Amino acid sequence: MKYRPTTILFSSMLLVFLSIGCRFDKKMESAENQMRDATSIDREYSPEAIILGFFPPDGTRNPTALSQINTVKGPIDISELGVSLTHEHIMSNYGKEINKTSNYDSVQLFNQVIPYLKNLKSLGVNSIFDCTTEYFGRRVDLLKRISEATDIQIITNTGFYGAADDRYIPEFAYGASAKAISDLWIDEFKNGIQGTDIKPGFIKLAFDDGKPPSDIDKKLFEAGILTHLNTGLTLAVHTGSNREALESQMQLLKDNDIHPSAWIWTHANKFKDDIVLLDLAAKGAWISLDGVNQSNISEYIRRLNLFKQKKLLHKILLSHDGNGFPSGDPIRGFEVIFKGLIPEMLTNGFTEDDIHQILVRNPKEAFQMRIRKNDD
Repeated sequence: MKYRPTTILFSSMLLVFLSIGCRFDKKMESAENQMRDATSIDREYSPEAIILGFFPPDGTRNPTALSQINTVKGPIDISELGVSLTHEHIMSNYGKEINKTSNYDSVQLFNQVIPYLKNLKSLGVNSIFDCTTEYFGRRVDLLKRISEATDIQIITNTGFYGAADDRYIPEFAYGASAKAISDLWIDEFKNGIQGTDIKPGFIKLAFDDGKPPSDIDKKLFEAGILTHLNTGLTLAVHTGSNREALESQMQLLKDNDIHPSAWIWTHANKFKDDIVLLDLAAKGAWISLDGVNQSNISEYIRRLNLFKQKKLLHKILLSHDGNGFPSGDPIRGFEVIFKGLIPEMLTNGFTEDDIHQILVRNPKEAFQMRIRKNDD
């Protein structure tokens, strides 16, 4: 039997990628072990950190709190994330009215999503960060059943979606304080979501596109900061090409002494100024290029090369912003990174370790649960 060159390339790429997904970077693992083995550190212990169990009152380090992440099936060691897609939607009802977004035909949903995610698993995907928020279609009970059926780890979120002209923000949020809103999100982290034992692994927020930040958008971001300070959860914020929203968020982080590494710029791929992206990455922010599709692979290769030249690949996250069940419609895919982008990366000078850095080590570092202050 004769094989075409493209078939050989894809087969080779798949074998390489599967090996990338199952191995761990030894240097990083050694550094993490040193961190976990430490019994004390020379610093002041914040009340939030003590409450979370990062640092008990006697000043000793809790060896598990920093190394775990919540999935819909329960907490796992963060080293078990493996190959991760950091911005996808297992399902969402974007476009429907806010009081209908949590309604799904579960039989149709499972019949469409479960086989697809099993195929993703065969491509090497181990974990998916689900960015569908409450009031936007989040259903953690369904996510848990999908995770159990596919053996893919799914990490859900807390937070509200402030884009789409604010149509998915609940009415009570306009009259509530940032503190009152954060208390709801902190409760999900401490006690579980909607009466379940499922807890969020990150905070998802969003700013409207193409307009100055609204008062509600800024209040939700302030609530997100308070939630971060009390949980250590990372802020993943739909910001896109909105420069004013970007500047507002950076100022609020600075005002609250939060390090940029606590923040992920989602949809950063829509921002055209490479210099701004590189500058924020150099300061510690996470740059999420989460719109990979078959038509923009060459543009992603160009941008990834820029980050590699500046030695900033360690601040990149990659994903598709796919949707397994978009209001019941056909799948908006999650697989182009593996079938299209990675083969192109391998033929354009990127190494196995570069790919491992972006898809394995970076998500682990970006979503590690810890309070990130400027003086840490």
